[in-house]
Amino acid sequence: MHCSSCVAHVERALESVAGVDDAMVSLVDSTAQVAGSALVPEQLAQAVRDAGYAATPLAAERSLADERHDLDLRVRSRVNRWKVRTIVGIALWVPLAGIHWFGPGTHGNLALQWVLAAIATISFLYVGWAFFSSAWDALRARTSNMDTLVSIGVISAYVYSLVVLILETLGLHSPSATYFMDAAGLLAFISLGHYLEARTTAQAGGALRALLELQPDHVEQLETPEATAGRKIPTSEVTPGDLILVRPGDRVPVDGEIVNGATALDESSITGEPLPAERTVGDQVLAGTISTTGVITLRADVDGNSTSLSRIVDIVRQAQASKTRTQKFVDTVASVFVPIVLVIAAVTFILWLVFAPNDALQHALVNAVTVLVIACPCALGLATPTAVMAGSGAASHRGILVRSADALERAAVVRGICFDKTGTLTQGRPEVTAADDDVLQYAAGLAAGSNHPLSTAIVSALAARGLEPITADSIEEKPGIGLSGRMEGVEWQLVSVAVALDRGWIKRTDVPEDATCSILMREGNVRGVLTFRDLVREDATRLIERLSSLGLRSNLLTGDRTSIAQIVGQQVGLDSKAVHAQLTPEGKVDFLRGSTEPLAMVGDGINDAAALSEAGARGGVGIAIGSGTNVAIESADIVIPGDQLLRITDTVLISRSTRRTIRQNLILSLSYNTCAIPVAAFGLLGVHGPLVAGIAMGLSSVSVVANSLRLRRSLQRLNPG
Repeated sequence: MHCSSCVAHVERALESVAGVDDAMVSLVDSTAQVAGSALVPEQLAQAVRDAGYAATPLAAERSLADERHDLDLRVRSRVNRWKVRTIVGIALWVPLAGIHWFGPGTHGNLALQWVLAAIATISFLYVGWAFFSSAWDALRARTSNMDTLVSIGVISAYVYSLVVLILETLGLHSPSATYFMDAAGLLAFISLGHYLEARTTAQAGGALRALLELQPDHVEQLETPEATAGRKIPTSEVTPGDLILVRPGDRVPVDGEIVNGATALDESSITGEPLPAERTVGDQVLAGTISTTGVITLRADVDGNSTSLSRIVDIVRQAQASKTRTQKFVDTVASVFVPIVLVIAAVTFILWLVFAPNDALQHALVNAVTVLVIACPCALGLATPTAVMAGSGAASHRGILVRSADALERAAVVRGICFDKTGTLTQGRPEVTAADDDVLQYAAGLAAGSNHPLSTAIVSALAARGLEPITADSIEEKPGIGLSGRMEGVEWQLVSVAVALDRGWIKRTDVPEDATCSILMREGNVRGVLTFRDLVREDATRLIERLSSLGLRSNLLTGDRTSIAQIVGQQVGLDSKAVHAQLTPEGKVDFLRGSTEPLAMVGDGINDAAALSEAGARGGVGIAIGSGTNVAIESADIVIPGDQLLRITDTVLISRSTRRTIRQNLILSLSYNTCAIPVAAFGLLGVHGPLVAGIAMGLSSVSVVANSLRLRRSLQRLNPG
């Protein structure tokens, strides 16, 4: 594949297969991701081959080492193919150009003309074969691509020159100009453009390659936690429960729990946090992190192919393969661009043939070929995916996971950020400050199976007092309402103050105004009140300040009482009008629906899942805190590290820079095509127009990719948080 037109053809071919719901094709790394039911990989590959493109199914379950090998193989193969063609093409073109410009003169010199023809034929057959075979495959599939334009241009110039030379040799034609040098130069410089494009595109995709390198290929498996040496096995063969030895300087191969030893763990590659974190027995560790100071033994929680690092790689790959709304529009344009160019070239040929004052056929041929070559939409196809690659790669380097290119684009246009309170602006680790022992025991019976921060605080407080919870069954958790279940044969509920007030179970004077509370109910009667304290995150105030400096309004949406919400809002620097309290999950959704501008929603709990999804559906984004519930994380477009709230500002800056670069790339590519086609059609590039067009087309593609590389470098220099 060479352009967006190719991508569109391949996607249509895949989507025509029965059972396919969606197909995403990446121009940058030449892969396709297909979703659907009852899919047969070989059938999908055959559909692509029938459309005129080579295709090979990839194994569904692959280790990161296998993925790295496949990626390296594809990248190296593409770079090397174009490198060889470029070297051969230029080696053949240089003597042609030397003879043409500095030789004794070829006009009427049949012997020298046949030397030029012989050299050009070698270039035509070897260098041109890649273009011709691709164009032929597209023709058989009743479609066209970039190689169609190149092939028609080169074949026209070569065949015209060969026919003229044969006729001149037979004495049937007077001496005329030939274009052997131009045809060979065209192939050489287009190949050079593809080679430079392949190299720079590989650099733009370095983020995914860096992620794939984070997992070691082999691990040292132990028999017992106290063992100091073991046997080496491939990481892909690790199973849950295996004991793995990690020495200083080694990367952790799989997610697991430390069962022996202690170390300072460098987690920067996963979370973006630059300072090592102390980890010891009982602590969880993630694949891809580095043990810096000590030897540890860990017990694997997952197999070698199902680590958190593998999931991150999947998310980054999907983001890079997915498309922004801009890219979808570009693909639509590109799908009809090649046929339109063919029409323009045909009109150019006819008009020059009819109206040229002299040498009409030569002028018509040269200018039509120039149009075909100079209009190749390579740069247009690379404008968006290379920028998305750079942006999503920079985000993943900071521990920010962007699920799709569309989410990256939407994050750039949000006009405000809405925050949940507990676990988002606050630490999410509330402590019980007041509760009777028996009230705590019954409350813990309901809270034991919940991941809500208040539930966790209740269970921890009970353990700290050395008490056991009352056994509960038929437990049900309702987001925004609370917990219910049966204990000792009767119905119990643990609800928020807002719910208790709404149902008339308590009065406002029954609970303190300046503290978060939960109400324990027994068969509709108040059994007790639990009071909590949750500290505001240290970086919350700085976050609100930085978002304000970026022109973004911040709002607090919480189900907690107004008095508590206002206290938290004041602590982080929010205006009282930006604090919206006592909202149910539906209330948060209604707030987002009521906005006329796209908003981002930041949350971490089950009760935030609907709002996170709604934000994305209305043109904004849902941002989940990485330490939150799985439901929240799965509902979000973007996931940030749980202990780094300032990554939200990084997300905004990265998305804005990426969107700006996409626009710059599109302006570069569209300006090139808009200006170049008329210039070529009117013959302003002269008799060597096709050669100039080949150089210009290559430079346009390289300029777009180079601009995306500039984005990558600028994002690397972006001050974190």
